[in-house]
Amino acid sequence: MRNMLVRVALVVLAMLGAPQGRAAAAESKVAAKKEAAVAVAKQWLAVVDEGKYAESWDGAAELFQGAVPKGQWVQQLGGSRAPLGKVLKRDLKWEAYKTRLPGAPDGEYVVIQFVTSFTNKKAAIETVTPTLETDGKWRVSGYFIK
Repeated sequence: MRNMLVRVALVVLAMLGAPQGRAAAAESKVAAKKEAAVAVAKQWLAVVDEGKYAESWDGAAELFQGAVPKGQWVQQLGGSRAPLGKVLKRDLKWEAYKTRLPGAPDGEYVVIQFVTSFTNKKAAIETVTPTLETDGKWRVSGYFIK
């Protein structure tokens, strides 16, 4: 009888632990996606920091490229970033995994904010949004600086 109770207790514990295990696995996957997206955002920002605006467009997501023509991007980004000067410091403020964003098709996105200090602007907020494309690679689909 005691063995039977022990077995029942183990089965119940296993059943209770299964959803937690799945939740932990899902959280781990999201954390890995956020980590990969932040790395891509930092690499992309490094290209922008070097003034390689056309190259930043080339490396952006299809969604981004379809929304903004390359020449327009180069002109707009040059007009907004160049006056700020060199990046002195950039710190990750937060990141959030999303599957829906206003004005964008459903997909996998990570909205990332950095607090950035430039030579001519001491505190700015850069928002970079990578998306997971069909080839399995994260690419930047949005950039905003305030």
